[in-house]
Amino acid sequence: MSSSTKKCRPWRVFLNPFSLSPPISFGEAKRRIYHNSSYFTYNYSLVSLLILFLALIYHPLSLIVLLVIFVFWLFFYFSRDESLVIFGKVIDDYVILILLRVLTVVAVGFTGVWLNVIVGCFVAVFVIVLHAAFRVTDDLFVDEENWSNGGLNSVVSSSYRLV
Repeated sequence: MSSSTKKCRPWRVFLNPFSLSPPISFGEAKRRIYHNSSYFTYNYSLVSLLILFLALIYHPLSLIVLLVIFVFWLFFYFSRDESLVIFGKVIDDYVILILLRVLTVVAVGFTGVWLNVIVGCFVAVFVIVLHAAFRVTDDLFVDEENWSNGGLNSVVSSSYRLV
């Protein structure tokens, strides 16, 4: 995954209230969830970490563990521009994302606050799916190198010119 797809999208675009509308059908909701989850992956990861943090606000040991895990997130996901290579093999960013999410839930869960972690995860998934289903995708643009990966194409940022 290139660094351009992994960057944090502007929060004013992510939280724009004028870009929210109910989907027409279930199929439209699924399409929006698919596009928005790939476009706003970084933003949704930060939202889920914030919700998990709020779920643990009254458990200081769990918060310390969460802050240590957040360092892993910064090192392995948020601040990395190049693909991770271990023993000569390139590790896909989605694999890293899943492993970090599992590590976060398990590490914080071992501090004895399973109910808070589970509720926090369910709330995060609910908020993310709700936002992704209601966020229209018409104004989202991705650069051309991502077009081949199924992303949306921007005519504005295109390097092609009319002759």
